[in-house]
Amino acid sequence: MEELILFFMCFVFMFIIYEIFIVSKAKKNARNKKNNKEPIEIKYLVSKYRLDLKKVNYNQLLQIVALVSSLDISIIVTISLLVEGYLIQLLVALVLAIVVILVSYHFVGYFYKRKGMIRND
Repeated sequence: MEELILFFMCFVFMFIIYEIFIVSKAKKNARNKKNNKEPIEIKYLVSKYRLDLKKVNYNQLLQIVALVSSLDISIIVTISLLVEGYLIQLLVALVLAIVVILVSYHFVGYFYKRKGMIRND
């Protein structure tokens, strides 16, 4: 039960932090056309899955990225804290970070691919 509470608290905390520092800044930069800095997650989706930002609702994409990133961090923190020992926790967190992030953004890319939001090069 404690792990579930930790998971939800971590998720809410990370989602709020992500909204304040990443999403709001990206929305402001999207309005300002000459300073078009995108979050790295969106750059990854555009390059790996050929996501077409002209077809996608950018604000919705930012919200999905915030949810997925918060969920990823919460999963990684919760699972790594279940393991005993500081070094093993660190190793588990590093391995999980790579796997969880790649898998979750694969699902996001697949979702947008199924909706037809990719470039037709």
